[in-house]
Amino acid sequence: MEILFIRNDQNLIFKHKSLLIPGKRKEKQLQNRFTPNIIKGEIVKNRRLLNFIKLYFDLSSMSNYLTSKSDEINLEKLTSGKFSSVLNLKKVNDIRYINKFFETVNKILPNSGLYMGKVLTYPNRRLAIFKKYPSPFNKLIYFLDYIISRVLPKLPIVKNIYFHLTKGKGRVMSRAEMFGRLYSCGFKVIDETIINNSLFFVAKKVKDPYYDKNPTYAPLISLNRIGKNGKIFKVYKLRTMHPFSEYLQEYVYKRNELQEGGKIKDDFRISPEGRILRKFWIDEIPMLINVFKGDMKLVGVRPLSKHFYSLYDEDLQQKRIKYKPGFIPPFYVDLPKNMNEIMDSERKYLDLFDKSPFMTDLKYFFMAFKNVLFKGARSR
Repeated sequence: MEILFIRNDQNLIFKHKSLLIPGKRKEKQLQNRFTPNIIKGEIVKNRRLLNFIKLYFDLSSMSNYLTSKSDEINLEKLTSGKFSSVLNLKKVNDIRYINKFFETVNKILPNSGLYMGKVLTYPNRRLAIFKKYPSPFNKLIYFLDYIISRVLPKLPIVKNIYFHLTKGKGRVMSRAEMFGRLYSCGFKVIDETIINNSLFFVAKKVKDPYYDKNPTYAPLISLNRIGKNGKIFKVYKLRTMHPFSEYLQEYVYKRNELQEGGKIKDDFRISPEGRILRKFWIDEIPMLINVFKGDMKLVGVRPLSKHFYSLYDEDLQQKRIKYKPGFIPPFYVDLPKNMNEIMDSERKYLDLFDKSPFMTDLKYFFMAFKNVLFKGARSR
């Protein structure tokens, strides 16, 4: 059922979307057809949700489009620029082609147009299961749900069977994946809140979608990094973050900034299994493929994303792209605690490398090995 906000004196009334027709008949038909139960149950009777909506949307405006469908085809019928905002009460979890849906919303909205939606995240799903079923059955049910709803949709072959059977309904995703998908489709998240165990979000259109045909969804991923002479190359790693997390780097940095060691503080993009992989350096082993391909060398400065590269001093930016990045960075030798110390560590290594390339790399290799083995130096 799709609906549209309209105003009737002091009361907010909701009308059927099929009545969006030109001519004098529209007003008369709008007065005769209602869909009160679905929407009133979701909004009017939910004071917290209504108040959250009012923070960003003028409910008296005819430019608000409200939908409770998951099919982007219906949205494509709308005139681009006619609506300044889209509010979707359908859980994103039940949308088969999520990015296609978001791209369609982006298309019909003007710049700075708002999109509101809701999603059931991992923690909310777990809470619902543990409340519904008694112990210890709730743990078993949650484990099975984890396998079916989280693992199967990500396996290359099995996922096709999964989506054929479920039509994409009921899958669970993380907050990081949800926001990453929004950012990849040209939106910027401006607010979020938990209401009735669902995460409601408001996002603003800031650009056109990326239309990424190869998102980082599989266990083995390839990420864009800056290499020698500023060339962009694909670095291979095991996934430690939730899917689409690479689009949130700037968002998370602005909210959390950097912690000791130059990593983002309290990075919610990292999955539980990813923390284990990082603790034992397992996630970086596939980068040896880049070493064999010649994109990287065994010892050298860390390959950086465009965002982290932009945080470096300009002189170091120019200096580090004269060399291939390395599998073992000088970080594991000097163990710097902040961004300035990281840059000083890399400057020191590059200066030594200019004077004696082979001996510098040999020395740094064994010093890094000692720190990892005996001092517990790890990626976070």
